[in-house]
Amino acid sequence: MIPALILAAGLATRLRPLSFVRAKAAVPVAGQPLITRILRQLRAAGVADAVLNLHHLPHTLTRIVGDGSDLDMRVRYSWEMPLLGSAGGPRQALPLVGAPTFLIANGDTLTDVDMAALAAAHRGSGALVTMAVAQHTEPQKYGGVVVAADGAVTGFTTRGSSQVSHHFVGLQVAEAAAFAALNAGTPYESVAAVYPALISARPGSVRAHVCTAEFLDIGTPDDYLRTSMLLARREGGAVPHGARTRVDPTARVEESILWDDVEVGAGSMLRECIVADAARVPGDTSWTGVTLRPATGELAPGERRIGELAVASL
Repeated sequence: MIPALILAAGLATRLRPLSFVRAKAAVPVAGQPLITRILRQLRAAGVADAVLNLHHLPHTLTRIVGDGSDLDMRVRYSWEMPLLGSAGGPRQALPLVGAPTFLIANGDTLTDVDMAALAAAHRGSGALVTMAVAQHTEPQKYGGVVVAADGAVTGFTTRGSSQVSHHFVGLQVAEAAAFAALNAGTPYESVAAVYPALISARPGSVRAHVCTAEFLDIGTPDDYLRTSMLLARREGGAVPHGARTRVDPTARVEESILWDDVEVGAGSMLRECIVADAARVPGDTSWTGVTLRPATGELAPGERRIGELAVASL
């Protein structure tokens, strides 16, 4: 299988305030870091060589992944300063990827795309890029990919557009040539700002692989909680607590996520909450539908300080 580049450098602004604590790909999803789930899916598909691009809170990712040997992979890192975006990131990583054809996986979503089928569709098309897309069920929430009857991508829609489109599920196969003409080290906010030039210069150079793949979002704290609960139910139980987390026997924790080094005091109650690393939940308190983290540094919009905690609604 071809190597993979995982886009994990972003600021994850929609996930704030949780992304003040960890990079998005480092958050635990039903007991496993998101990046671990992505890498395991890639390894199961035969990918043995991966590159992660890094910018925001990189140590929260490198301490989980290391060199990839725990997953029987070789993992290397493409460091970005400044942040280069979803097109500038691949351009920067080309020397590390070191292959003419490679997978690009978004580091903030989970999908069950058949990667071998996606790679085969790309090989047979002559395209520079082949994007995995599915039926678009939430155009009010996500932008879309406009696909012609022959599978060629002809354009992109913005969130809320009424134009018929498909949903990009976060996995694509690309030729290095698709990014080689970009200026190395220059930010390009998104591929939607770069691919139209490829389409214009060579119609059919960007294609869609239409499939029925599932798309699980980790975009907002609410998305993250719902996805974690869904996967926990599928995988046979409650969401595991993080390492070194202590919950008093008299406390109640329902449909909630506790990260590492959390303490939940006696008589307290958590329902549909996310408690970030090292937060201390006072005894005899009740919380529903909020994120809780230590009140250090800046507060996110809508976040408020309550005692030693920074609290925001999901």
